[in-house]
Amino acid sequence: MPTETTLKVGENVLLEVTGLKKFFPVRKGVFRRVAGWVKAVDDVSLFVCDGETLGLVGESGCGKTTCGRTILRLIEPTGGRVLFHAKRMDRVVDVASLSKREMKSLRREMQIIFQDPYSSLNPRMTVGDIVGEPLIVHHVSRGREKEDRVRELLQAVGLKGDHMRRYPHEFSGGQRQRIGIARALALDPRLIICDEPVSALDVSIQAQVLNLLEDLQEEFQLTYLFIAHDLSVVKHISDRVAVMYLGKIVELAATEDMFAKPLHPYTEALLSAVPVPDPDYEAERILLQGDVPSPVNPPGGCYFHPRCSYAKPLCSEKSPEFRDLGGLHFSACHFADSLELKGVKTE
Repeated sequence: MPTETTLKVGENVLLEVTGLKKFFPVRKGVFRRVAGWVKAVDDVSLFVCDGETLGLVGESGCGKTTCGRTILRLIEPTGGRVLFHAKRMDRVVDVASLSKREMKSLRREMQIIFQDPYSSLNPRMTVGDIVGEPLIVHHVSRGREKEDRVRELLQAVGLKGDHMRRYPHEFSGGQRQRIGIARALALDPRLIICDEPVSALDVSIQAQVLNLLEDLQEEFQLTYLFIAHDLSVVKHISDRVAVMYLGKIVELAATEDMFAKPLHPYTEALLSAVPVPDPDYEAERILLQGDVPSPVNPPGGCYFHPRCSYAKPLCSEKSPEFRDLGGLHFSACHFADSLELKGVKTE
């Protein structure tokens, strides 16, 4: 676990999350008393190295987006720690413990690209005002200097400088997402959380935006936490992958290692659905039984055991430890060492 002032896994770690929790109250009755808690993020631990892309995948409703927004403190965490190596502060900070003034300074280093390119842009503001707003809020530039910076950002994401005079409704979905990316780049951040940035786009446009993100990462030395549910997209862009199920991280490993040899039954089931462009390759699709349990009342022991074909009595009695099984390949499965799980072709 991280100490008060340092990060745990090597000197190049930019972000380390330990035991992160976010519970939402369920209120009932006339007096709106708390009758339970939705455990959207339940004891999540992960780390992101400087300059890499960590993919965060899982089914819809598993808590991926909530996890990303809680890391940025757009949503206040219920518990846990988020350590970030803040360059401008020249120290490692616990994001959850910062004051509002300190958080404003940290915002320049941590940004987000939202999923929906339509609702994330204010229709009453011009593109120049949208992209330039962070520059004004953080007192970076104004007037002609701001316009020059906005024009430079738009050109960096593949748009024209004179697009700054137009409104969001004049652009396609792919172009709007490029505007969102330009806004995220405005303050020269180190970490960008990409919240399913291509899921609302056509397949051909997805490829263009993904290639743009890779080019920008190399040009501006960016670090990504890439949230997605499409494993093919994650495989293309990510250096490592974290798999999330019902608010918990169940596996974390290098992309090639996870696709070739998963160490958790849920990861195996997800990988079995990945299409492989090889007519001679026959994948055995694993169909999970039952529905995803409610985050209000999750099952005891391993959260995945009601749907796991490998489950044993221990799985319903004791929660598995999230442990390193060698080579920074982490898994939360009691029997990860003994199960012979199948991956997919990595090439």
